[in-house]
Amino acid sequence: MKILVVDDDAIAREMLSHALDAAGYEVETACDGHEALEVIRQGGFRLVISDWEMPRMSGLELCKAIRSEDFDGYVYVILLTVHGRSQDVVAGLRAGADDYVTKPFETAELEMRIRVGERILSLETRDVTIFAMAKLAESRDPETGAHLERVRSYSFVLAQYLRTLPKYQDQIDSKYVQLLYQTSPLHDIGKIAIPDCVLLKPDHLNEREQKIMRTHTTRGAQTLDAALRQYPHADFLLMARNIAASHHERFDGTGYPNGLCGEDIPLCGRIIALADVYDAITSKRVYKNAFSHDIAHGIIVSESGKHFDPDVVEAFIKNEQAFIDICQRYAHAAGTNTHQRPDAA
Repeated sequence: MKILVVDDDAIAREMLSHALDAAGYEVETACDGHEALEVIRQGGFRLVISDWEMPRMSGLELCKAIRSEDFDGYVYVILLTVHGRSQDVVAGLRAGADDYVTKPFETAELEMRIRVGERILSLETRDVTIFAMAKLAESRDPETGAHLERVRSYSFVLAQYLRTLPKYQDQIDSKYVQLLYQTSPLHDIGKIAIPDCVLLKPDHLNEREQKIMRTHTTRGAQTLDAALRQYPHADFLLMARNIAASHHERFDGTGYPNGLCGEDIPLCGRIIALADVYDAITSKRVYKNAFSHDIAHGIIVSESGKHFDPDVVEAFIKNEQAFIDICQRYAHAAGTNTHQRPDAA
């Protein structure tokens, strides 16, 4: 486990680094939040121990910045501070800290807090399993490379913006955003049950075949419902199930499988719907070249209130540069695995 220690006091950094090194950890240091954020962006650090009071960017501000970014894995943050009042603890946890240690502290206590963080981070193997399941389904219906990665990144951006709107403050918190990011790759898990003669047909599907293809939504939901019966309190399974079932519903009620309308469609499904369509438009397919962002913009805006939730379209418009950046980040995968038929989206 590599640990990043963040403190503006050089002596405190050295003492803490020495103690953690003696405990068997690989340690790197940063002198403030700005430097720490750049180090985290470079990758390799999953656990951060940060002082609260620092110039330029405080520990609280660092927590908020970490939670607002799309890192490859969860970053566990322990705040160190002389502030011991209950309201200070609440402020730290609300900012995104995972644990809170009051100075002065015993090294043994901090080591135990780190062990807790390691156990929590180990739960991310669940996320690896989720993504492996999604890749298994995708392997039967290969789309443009990195489709799953792009869709979940687009969804993360949309959810982060919606979280800032008063309308969604009771629906979307940091846990919701993280669950959406983790489970969105399962949106097409039901395609694993679609026969090859339909899924891999190189031509347009006839009416009967289209009906079969559309069952991937209900088949995916049924698969995840079975898991939910065994683990009814697993929030990530419930969100995954709702995404699989509803990402082809349309805001005007003309979608499938249930013809849901407006806010009767789960919010997660409304978010994934736009992310999935944007990726389909801007990615190369066997039957078409990738269209530009401007074309995707025009289509999505014209479908506001019809295919897409107007609030989600607003989130897209407000974050178009982020969409462009994500698309370009995975551009190296363009042109590979382009066997999906036009009817499969």
